[in-house]
Amino acid sequence: MVTEPVQPYAICVYCSASTVDPVYLELAAQVGAEIARRGWQLVSGGGNVSMMGEVATAARAGGANTIGVIPKHLVHREVADVDADELIVTDTMRQRKQTMEDRADAFLTLPGGIGTLEEFFETWTGGYLGQHNKPVVLLDPNGFYRGLFQWLDELHDRKFVPQPAMDRITVVTDLPSAFAALEARARPS
Repeated sequence: MVTEPVQPYAICVYCSASTVDPVYLELAAQVGAEIARRGWQLVSGGGNVSMMGEVATAARAGGANTIGVIPKHLVHREVADVDADELIVTDTMRQRKQTMEDRADAFLTLPGGIGTLEEFFETWTGGYLGQHNKPVVLLDPNGFYRGLFQWLDELHDRKFVPQPAMDRITVVTDLPSAFAALEARARPS
């Protein structure tokens, strides 16, 4: 009887592919290093620039398996992570997000722009609607997402966002708390 090898716990990281702020680049590198330290694998957007590149490079440097998923129209724009252990090129952004969701056991959102927010909202909504039961963690260092959560709290108070939806995400302010929330659901090795 042949058994399939157990894949390492896979963390999908959503983050900026454009910032050059050294504080956020260092945060991304710390996330990648911690994924590797735990023996997990990384699922990312498949670019090798900015925070996306830093998290993948640090994860690989620590020995983690990295899976990059990038739509073909972004291969040159985001400079594809050709060093990824597995680079998946999709036809569309929707296919990219679906592949990332399918390959991940948990989701971690770091600071980012509209693409990061779009991925976060889709993952959060999918979890709330029962499409997956994977942890959705948002790391909010230095109040990066403060305005967003003020607005979401207002939507909640006005009954546009129900409490079970709010309960579906974990918002933390530091790396140890983020990994504790992700680890809470990690498969046993």
